[in-house]
Amino acid sequence: FFYKSLLQVAKMATQMSKKRKFVADGVFKAELNEMLMRELAEDGYSGVEVRVTPTRTEIIILATRTQNVLGEKGRRIRELTALVQKRFNFAKDSVELYAEKVANRGLSAIAQCESLRYKLLGGLAVRRACYGVVRFIIENGAKGCEVIVSGKLRAQRAKAMKFVDGFMIHSGQPARDYVDSAVRHVLLRQGVIGIKVKIMRDHDPTGKVGPKTPLPDAINILEAKEEEQLAKPHSVCRIPKKVEPPQAQAPMAQPVQPVA
Repeated sequence: FFYKSLLQVAKMATQMSKKRKFVADGVFKAELNEMLMRELAEDGYSGVEVRVTPTRTEIIILATRTQNVLGEKGRRIRELTALVQKRFNFAKDSVELYAEKVANRGLSAIAQCESLRYKLLGGLAVRRACYGVVRFIIENGAKGCEVIVSGKLRAQRAKAMKFVDGFMIHSGQPARDYVDSAVRHVLLRQGVIGIKVKIMRDHDPTGKVGPKTPLPDAINILEAKEEEQLAKPHSVCRIPKKVEPPQAQAPMAQPVQPVA
Protein backbone atom coordinates (compact mmCIF):
# COMPACT_ATOMS: atom_id res chain seq x y z
CA PHE A 1 0.00 0.00 0.00
CA PHE A 2 2.95 2.36 -0.38
CA TYR A 3 2.33 3.58 -3.89
CA LYS A 4 0.06 6.51 -4.64
CA SER A 5 -3.37 5.28 -5.63
CA LEU A 6 -4.81 6.28 -8.97
CA LEU A 7 -7.95 7.16 -7.06
CA GLN A 8 -6.17 10.07 -5.39
CA VAL A 9 -4.87 11.26 -8.77
CA ALA A 10 -8.43 11.06 -10.08
CA LYS A 11 -9.74 13.18 -7.20
CA MET A 12 -7.10 15.83 -7.77
CA ALA A 13 -7.90 16.13 -11.46
CA THR A 14 -10.84 18.38 -12.26
CA GLN A 15 -11.66 16.65 -15.55
CA MET A 16 -11.10 12.90 -15.87
CA SER A 17 -11.49 10.71 -18.92
CA LYS A 18 -13.59 7.53 -18.84
CA LYS A 19 -10.50 5.41 -19.30
CA ARG A 20 -8.79 6.91 -16.25
CA LYS A 21 -11.96 6.52 -14.19
CA PHE A 22 -12.30 2.79 -14.94
CA VAL A 23 -8.59 2.21 -14.23
CA ALA A 24 -8.88 4.13 -10.94
CA ASP A 25 -11.97 2.12 -9.91
CA GLY A 26 -10.22 -1.14 -10.78
CA VAL A 27 -7.09 -0.26 -8.79
CA PHE A 28 -9.22 0.81 -5.81
CA LYS A 29 -11.19 -2.44 -5.78
CA ALA A 30 -8.05 -4.59 -6.24
CA GLU A 31 -6.22 -2.84 -3.38
CA LEU A 32 -9.28 -2.99 -1.11
CA ASN A 33 -9.76 -6.69 -1.88
CA GLU A 34 -6.09 -7.42 -1.09
CA MET A 35 -6.30 -5.55 2.22
CA LEU A 36 -9.50 -7.28 3.36
CA MET A 37 -8.22 -10.67 2.20
CA ARG A 38 -5.16 -10.39 4.45
CA GLU A 39 -7.12 -8.94 7.36
CA LEU A 40 -10.16 -11.26 7.30
CA ALA A 41 -8.64 -14.52 6.00
CA GLU A 42 -9.52 -16.44 9.20
CA ASP A 43 -13.11 -15.16 9.19
CA GLY A 44 -14.10 -16.76 5.87
CA TYR A 45 -13.66 -13.67 3.68
CA SER A 46 -15.38 -14.38 0.33
CA GLY A 47 -15.18 -11.12 -1.63
CA VAL A 48 -16.19 -7.47 -1.61
CA GLU A 49 -18.79 -5.34 -3.43
CA VAL A 50 -18.48 -1.57 -3.89
CA ARG A 51 -21.64 0.50 -4.43
CA VAL A 52 -21.17 4.20 -5.15
CA THR A 53 -24.11 6.53 -4.45
CA PRO A 54 -24.16 10.34 -4.81
CA THR A 55 -23.86 10.86 -1.04
CA ARG A 56 -21.69 7.95 0.13
CA THR A 57 -19.71 4.86 -0.89
CA GLU A 58 -21.00 1.53 0.45
CA ILE A 59 -18.52 -1.36 0.81
CA ILE A 60 -20.15 -4.75 1.42
CA ILE A 61 -17.84 -7.45 2.81
CA LEU A 62 -18.98 -11.00 2.04
CA ALA A 63 -17.89 -13.50 4.69
CA THR A 64 -18.94 -16.84 6.18
CA ARG A 65 -18.47 -15.69 9.80
CA THR A 66 -19.96 -12.20 9.85
CA GLN A 67 -19.97 -11.95 13.65
CA ASN A 68 -16.16 -12.11 13.69
CA VAL A 69 -16.01 -9.39 10.99
CA LEU A 70 -18.25 -7.09 13.03
CA GLY A 71 -16.32 -7.73 16.26
CA GLU A 72 -17.44 -7.06 19.81
CA LYS A 73 -20.17 -4.35 19.71
CA GLY A 74 -19.15 -3.52 16.11
CA ARG A 75 -15.63 -2.47 17.12
CA ARG A 76 -13.77 -4.28 14.33
CA ILE A 77 -15.98 -3.00 11.50
CA ARG A 78 -15.49 0.58 12.80
CA GLU A 79 -11.72 0.06 12.81
CA LEU A 80 -11.85 -1.23 9.22
CA THR A 81 -14.00 1.76 8.19
CA ALA A 82 -11.47 4.20 9.69
CA LEU A 83 -8.62 2.35 7.97
CA VAL A 84 -10.29 2.50 4.53
CA GLN A 85 -11.24 6.16 5.07
CA LYS A 86 -7.64 7.15 5.88
CA ARG A 87 -5.99 5.03 3.20
CA PHE A 88 -8.16 6.19 0.28
CA ASN A 89 -8.71 9.81 1.45
CA PHE A 90 -12.49 9.58 1.82
CA ALA A 91 -14.28 12.48 3.47
CA LYS A 92 -15.67 11.90 6.96
CA ASP A 93 -18.88 9.78 7.04
CA SER A 94 -18.71 9.32 3.24
CA VAL A 95 -17.75 5.62 3.38
CA GLU A 96 -19.71 2.85 5.11
CA LEU A 97 -18.71 -0.80 5.60
CA TYR A 98 -21.27 -3.62 5.92
CA ALA A 99 -20.82 -7.35 6.56
CA GLU A 100 -23.00 -9.79 4.64
CA LYS A 101 -23.19 -13.54 5.17
CA VAL A 102 -22.45 -15.76 2.17
CA ALA A 103 -25.63 -17.61 1.17
CA ASN A 104 -23.87 -20.90 0.41
CA ARG A 105 -20.20 -21.16 1.37
CA GLY A 106 -19.92 -24.47 -0.50
CA LEU A 107 -20.31 -22.53 -3.78
CA SER A 108 -17.75 -19.83 -2.90
CA ALA A 109 -14.31 -20.62 -4.37
CA ILE A 110 -12.54 -18.11 -2.08
CA ALA A 111 -14.10 -19.63 1.07
CA GLN A 112 -13.17 -23.17 0.02
CA CYS A 113 -9.65 -22.11 -0.97
CA GLU A 114 -9.09 -20.56 2.47
CA SER A 115 -10.58 -23.66 4.12
CA LEU A 116 -8.13 -25.90 2.24
CA ARG A 117 -5.27 -23.53 3.10
CA TYR A 118 -5.93 -23.81 6.83
CA LYS A 119 -6.29 -27.59 6.57
CA LEU A 120 -2.84 -27.83 4.98
CA LEU A 121 -1.35 -25.40 7.54
CA GLY A 122 -2.81 -27.65 10.25
CA GLY A 123 -0.79 -30.58 8.92
CA LEU A 124 -3.58 -32.59 7.24
CA ALA A 125 -2.55 -34.88 4.37
CA VAL A 126 -2.95 -33.24 0.93
CA ARG A 127 -5.12 -35.98 -0.61
CA ARG A 128 -7.42 -36.19 2.39
CA ALA A 129 -7.84 -32.40 2.58
CA CYS A 130 -8.53 -32.04 -1.16
CA TYR A 131 -11.02 -34.92 -1.34
CA GLY A 132 -12.85 -33.47 1.69
CA VAL A 133 -13.17 -30.07 -0.02
CA VAL A 134 -14.29 -31.63 -3.33
CA ARG A 135 -16.97 -33.74 -1.58
CA PHE A 136 -18.23 -30.71 0.41
CA ILE A 137 -18.52 -28.59 -2.77
CA ILE A 138 -20.46 -31.26 -4.69
CA GLU A 139 -22.78 -31.92 -1.71
CA ASN A 140 -23.67 -28.21 -1.64
CA GLY A 141 -25.18 -28.33 -5.13
CA ALA A 142 -22.25 -27.47 -7.43
CA LYS A 143 -22.34 -28.88 -10.96
CA GLY A 144 -18.60 -29.58 -10.91
CA CYS A 145 -15.34 -28.62 -9.23
CA GLU A 146 -11.59 -28.80 -9.73
CA VAL A 147 -8.87 -28.49 -7.08
CA ILE A 148 -5.18 -28.20 -8.11
CA VAL A 149 -2.40 -28.31 -5.51
CA SER A 150 1.19 -27.80 -6.70
CA GLY A 151 4.56 -27.57 -5.00
CA LYS A 152 6.78 -29.75 -2.82
CA LEU A 153 4.02 -31.96 -1.49
CA ARG A 154 5.93 -34.92 0.01
CA ALA A 155 9.34 -35.31 -1.61
CA GLN A 156 11.87 -32.63 -2.55
CA ARG A 157 10.67 -32.78 -6.15
CA ALA A 158 7.79 -30.38 -6.86
CA LYS A 159 4.69 -31.79 -8.55
CA ALA A 160 1.04 -30.94 -9.12
CA MET A 161 -2.04 -32.91 -8.10
CA LYS A 162 -5.47 -32.37 -9.63
CA PHE A 163 -8.77 -33.46 -8.07
CA VAL A 164 -11.83 -33.22 -10.35
CA ASP A 165 -15.48 -34.13 -9.89
CA GLY A 166 -18.64 -33.38 -11.89
CA PHE A 167 -18.93 -31.25 -15.03
CA MET A 168 -16.58 -28.34 -15.80
CA ILE A 169 -16.32 -25.95 -18.77
CA HIS A 170 -13.12 -24.09 -19.63
CA SER A 171 -13.83 -21.68 -22.51
CA GLY A 172 -16.28 -19.11 -23.80
CA GLN A 173 -18.67 -16.72 -22.09
CA PRO A 174 -20.39 -19.49 -20.05
CA ALA A 175 -17.03 -20.17 -18.34
CA ARG A 176 -17.03 -16.54 -17.13
CA ASP A 177 -20.67 -16.72 -15.98
CA TYR A 178 -20.70 -20.17 -14.38
CA VAL A 179 -17.17 -20.80 -13.03
CA ASP A 180 -15.93 -19.19 -9.81
CA SER A 181 -12.19 -19.57 -9.20
CA ALA A 182 -9.69 -18.61 -6.50
CA VAL A 183 -5.91 -18.95 -5.99
CA ARG A 184 -4.07 -18.98 -2.66
CA HIS A 185 -0.51 -19.68 -1.45
CA VAL A 186 0.36 -21.75 1.61
CA LEU A 187 3.69 -21.00 3.26
CA LEU A 188 4.84 -24.33 4.68
CA ARG A 189 8.21 -25.30 6.15
CA GLN A 190 9.35 -27.14 3.01
CA GLY A 191 8.32 -24.28 0.67
CA VAL A 192 5.34 -22.54 -0.88
CA ILE A 193 2.37 -24.63 -2.05
CA GLY A 194 -0.10 -23.16 -4.56
CA ILE A 195 -3.82 -23.93 -4.38
CA LYS A 196 -6.36 -23.31 -7.15
CA VAL A 197 -10.08 -24.02 -6.68
CA LYS A 198 -12.63 -23.82 -9.50
CA ILE A 199 -16.35 -24.30 -8.86
CA MET A 200 -18.97 -24.57 -11.60
CA ARG A 201 -22.39 -23.54 -10.35
CA ASP A 202 -25.68 -24.86 -11.68
CA HIS A 203 -28.25 -22.84 -13.65
CA ASP A 204 -30.74 -21.03 -11.40
CA PRO A 205 -33.66 -19.12 -13.01
CA THR A 206 -33.98 -16.90 -9.90
CA GLY A 207 -30.25 -15.95 -10.02
CA LYS A 208 -29.65 -16.53 -6.27
CA VAL A 209 -27.52 -19.69 -6.28
CA GLY A 210 -26.29 -19.66 -9.89
CA PRO A 211 -26.44 -17.62 -13.11
CA LYS A 212 -29.79 -16.81 -14.72
CA THR A 213 -28.65 -17.36 -18.31
CA PRO A 214 -28.84 -21.05 -19.29
CA LEU A 215 -25.96 -22.85 -20.99
CA PRO A 216 -26.06 -22.37 -24.78
CA ASP A 217 -26.08 -26.13 -25.43
CA ALA A 218 -28.77 -26.94 -22.84
CA ILE A 219 -31.81 -28.57 -24.47
CA ASN A 220 -35.20 -28.89 -22.78
CA ILE A 221 -37.37 -31.71 -24.14
CA LEU A 222 -41.02 -30.83 -23.59
CA GLU A 223 -43.64 -33.49 -22.99
CA ALA A 224 -45.80 -34.33 -26.00
CA LYS A 225 -49.29 -32.88 -26.00
CA GLU A 226 -52.24 -35.26 -26.13
CA GLU A 227 -53.58 -35.30 -29.68
CA GLU A 228 -57.31 -35.20 -30.36
CA GLN A 229 -58.70 -38.41 -31.79
CA LEU A 230 -59.95 -37.66 -35.30
CA ALA A 231 -63.07 -39.44 -36.61
CA LYS A 232 -62.42 -42.20 -39.13
CA PRO A 233 -62.82 -41.07 -42.77
CA HIS A 234 -66.08 -42.08 -44.45
CA SER A 235 -67.78 -41.32 -47.78
CA VAL A 236 -71.31 -40.28 -48.55
CA CYS A 237 -72.84 -41.06 -51.98
CA ARG A 238 -74.66 -37.99 -53.29
CA ILE A 239 -75.85 -39.62 -56.63
CA PRO A 240 -79.62 -40.27 -56.52
CA LYS A 241 -80.49 -43.92 -56.94
CA LYS A 242 -82.77 -45.05 -59.85
CA VAL A 243 -86.22 -46.15 -58.69
CA GLU A 244 -86.99 -49.57 -60.28
CA PRO A 245 -90.63 -50.51 -61.06
CA PRO A 246 -92.08 -53.14 -58.76
CA GLN A 247 -92.00 -56.66 -60.25
CA ALA A 248 -95.11 -58.86 -60.32
CA GLN A 249 -94.84 -61.64 -57.82
CA ALA A 250 -95.47 -65.26 -58.98
CA PRO A 251 -98.44 -67.00 -57.32
CA MET A 252 -97.39 -69.10 -54.42
CA ALA A 253 -97.65 -72.86 -54.99
CA GLN A 254 -100.52 -74.58 -53.12
CA PRO A 255 -99.47 -77.42 -50.88
CA VAL A 256 -100.47 -80.85 -52.27
CA GLN A 257 -103.15 -82.64 -50.25
CA PRO A 258 -102.21 -86.21 -49.41
CA VAL A 259 -104.50 -88.86 -51.04
CA ALA A 260 -106.48 -90.90 -48.55
